[in-house]
Amino acid sequence: MVGIGFRREIAEELLAGDQIKPDFIEFAPENWMDIGGYWKKILHQAVERYPVLCHGLSLSIGSPEPLDMDFLRYVKSFLEEYQVKIYSEHLSYSKCDNAHMYDLLPIPFRMDAAKHISERIQQVQDYLQRPLVMEIVSYYTPVAAEMSEVDFINEIAQRSGCQLLLDVNNVYVNAFNHQYDAKQFIAALPADRVAYIHMAGHEQVAPDLIIDTHGQAVIDPVYELFDWTIQRLKPVPVLLERDFNFPQLQELQGEINRLQSICQKHWYVKHQLTA
Repeated sequence: MVGIGFRREIAEELLAGDQIKPDFIEFAPENWMDIGGYWKKILHQAVERYPVLCHGLSLSIGSPEPLDMDFLRYVKSFLEEYQVKIYSEHLSYSKCDNAHMYDLLPIPFRMDAAKHISERIQQVQDYLQRPLVMEIVSYYTPVAAEMSEVDFINEIAQRSGCQLLLDVNNVYVNAFNHQYDAKQFIAALPADRVAYIHMAGHEQVAPDLIIDTHGQAVIDPVYELFDWTIQRLKPVPVLLERDFNFPQLQELQGEINRLQSICQKHWYVKHQLTA
């Protein structure tokens, strides 16, 4: 099952379904809460046409202050109203002392941070009465690290019982920027906790630096890493992320088709043979 982000720039084409045909759509609840008029009507039409997954932006699971329960009440109501199948968020933080950073900032890879975040994830899961799916984010400098990134992630997954969103492009970006082996990193993750996959494009801005942008096409090495990765996982939804700089929709459909072909090769045929 391969989907795409529901963005206003391509909303009408997604509703028409004649140029681009994903299996599902994803959007951030924060971008659609409390809307009315034309866009509320469009959202309802989209939910009637496609299964919906949500990928949040504002939970800030790594923040030091207590969780924003007013925000969580909005989220819970929204997920129920639109029958959202999966709710994912970022393993990062974006606010501190009620100051919103409007960016996804890295969390120190430390045991005290892992314990703090695990407790917060458990609170969210208990309140929402569903698993929280945490995305492994891209980052550009480690902060006061006392353990490896993969050990940090595994500690949180084990303590909290959360599931994982494996953004293959994020792993590729991090591996390039921080000079580690992407396959070894993925192999060290708990495969049974991966509930969702993202695929996206990035931009190389220097010989030793690439930036996760969601504004370019997926490159061949990231497709190759995806091909290698999904052979080690059970079938899960796969999202093509494109947030801006939209090409002709036939190009986006081509990327969806390529992802579907790789999934078919490793997941669906094998599943049919062993069912």
